Amino acid sequence: MNQQINRFRNITLRVLLGCTFIFSYATAQDNPRKPVLTIKGSDTMVILVQRWTEMFPDKSKVQFQVTGGGSGTGISALINGTTDICSSSRPMKPSEVKQIREKYKYNGLEVRVARDGIAVYLNVNNPVQNLTIGQVKRVYTGEIVNWKELGGNDAKIVLYSRENNSGTYEFFKEHVLQKQDFASQTQHMVGTGALVNAVAKDPNAIGFGGIAYASGVKPAALAFNESSRYVLPKEEEILSGNYPVSRLLYFYLKERPSGLTKEFIDWVISKSGQDVVNEVGYLPTKKF
Repeated sequence: MNQQINRFRNITLRVLLGCTFIFSYATAQDNPRKPVLTIKGSDTMVILVQRWTEMFPDKSKVQFQVTGGGSGTGISALINGTTDICSSSRPMKPSEVKQIREKYKYNGLEVRVARDGIAVYLNVNNPVQNLTIGQVKRVYTGEIVNWKELGGNDAKIVLYSRENNSGTYEFFKEHVLQKQDFASQTQHMVGTGALVNAVAKDPNAIGFGGIAYASGVKPAALAFNESSRYVLPKEEEILSGNYPVSRLLYFYLKERPSGLTKEFIDWVISKSGQDVVNEVGYLPTKKF
């Protein structure tokens, strides 16, 4: 068991960690008295939440159960009462807040836990380096279908996206595609890890997702338009607003936290917890 846990702790395996799975430090059989804290939702956040549960100073007091599946899945689980904390890469919708309020007589609690830049992944052998947001939109809506239109090889563009219950999918559709539909030939992947793996294997592929998953692929330098500067998704560019596509990452709860849940969340947003954010490859919500 120790060897398995050590493998999960190796950050270099972050692509594999993008898949949906359950991770816990101990089973109920190991210690039936130890409370279980469930965290379900964003695949983008899985590696970050895992690392938080590993580094939590009082982890000996609690069993953590971390599950991906997408932000929409996590929010549904929160509404249904099957998770303690929902991790989400998008804000809750008014209709979802309404469901929380009707069921629990409380609007729910939003906690901003990290900041992320959405990277546009390219295969490392793709000669294209720079893209405008307009070009990315035209690629994903099917208007641009060949890399030669972007200064690349004469080859058909292979499109990869997250599935539609993903917060990353919704954010990208709203902020990059301006609510237009994805091209019909887009292949929708269950997790960010699977998407990255597909782009890494195909020189003509393109995908998108959190900056912490850009392993084995290269992020394109993005610009707001042709007269803007092309910038990579680096910390200083994201925090300054120069990088065109960034967002907050959230924890959601259906009630005010108490006990170990509050202790864990307080630690996550403390300097120690936000140092973990930097370590994993995301950005803290503020400077300490």
